[in-house]
Amino acid sequence: MNEFFNKDIISIRDLTKENLESIYDSTNKIIEMDSSERREIARGKALGYLFFEPSTRTRLSFQSAMALIGGTSFGIADVQSSSIQKGESLADTVKIMSGYTDALVLRHTLDGSSRFAAEISEKPLINAGSGTEEHPTQAIQDLFTIKKELKKIDGLKIGIVGDLKYGRTIYSLLYGLRNYDVNVHLISPESLKIRTDSTYDIKKELSYTESESLDEYIEDIDVLYVTRVQKERFPDMQEYQNVQGSYKVDSKLLEQSKDNLILMHPFPRTGEIASELDSTDKAKYFNQIKYGKLLRAELLRLVLTE
Repeated sequence: MNEFFNKDIISIRDLTKENLESIYDSTNKIIEMDSSERREIARGKALGYLFFEPSTRTRLSFQSAMALIGGTSFGIADVQSSSIQKGESLADTVKIMSGYTDALVLRHTLDGSSRFAAEISEKPLINAGSGTEEHPTQAIQDLFTIKKELKKIDGLKIGIVGDLKYGRTIYSLLYGLRNYDVNVHLISPESLKIRTDSTYDIKKELSYTESESLDEYIEDIDVLYVTRVQKERFPDMQEYQNVQGSYKVDSKLLEQSKDNLILMHPFPRTGEIASELDSTDKAKYFNQIKYGKLLRAELLRLVLTE
């Protein structure tokens, strides 16, 4: 029985460890599937995307994932060319688009936007980023990447560095990591520490430390997850200027790390990882992007087919 059929994917908090492991296992099956067999999965189905915030990887990942399983996709990639410019509400846009499609993917600047839209949509809705809250499919993709590259998640030491205040991928990742036996080190400038209002429940289930020093942990961690400083979310540009470039991951830093450390990034990057690392064995961020397409193809299969 497919428990995800016709269901919304709004928060990774709604998923258990068993749910996540089941998704990883079925994603591996879709990877091994013959291409002609894959193209029959969503034949005749349409995915509608509503991106009210700039995106490259996530939108294209969903589009290519839908194509991989034989479906089509269309929607709003640019608010400037949509009826939003004429004053149309999010509610009306969602309701209209759900009438044209079999599933929706939404990215929006406002917190709570995905849950609101899911209540209105007549079709299953996937959250592709809601304000500063969550980005659940990115986190599922990230966890899948760790498991593919290191063959496990339990028992690992994971360093997360950068903008932990505004980076929504971080919150989804931490919510997902609650399901595993891991040690997490959160590394950021004082002004970009993780928001305590969002970690109240996490603290009950996840062991983590907080520090401003990456050097303090680099020798010990198995996964280094790097994020950019989210310039667009700063209310004060002077605050942004104060923290921009706080961390730089380069070959000199990684000389101190474990041989099998994996380096991850949700992208886009803006200088926090040196391009000299792209061709090294530790750099897994481009693999991470490839896994995202396959993982999202499986999520679409789950919500679209019984």
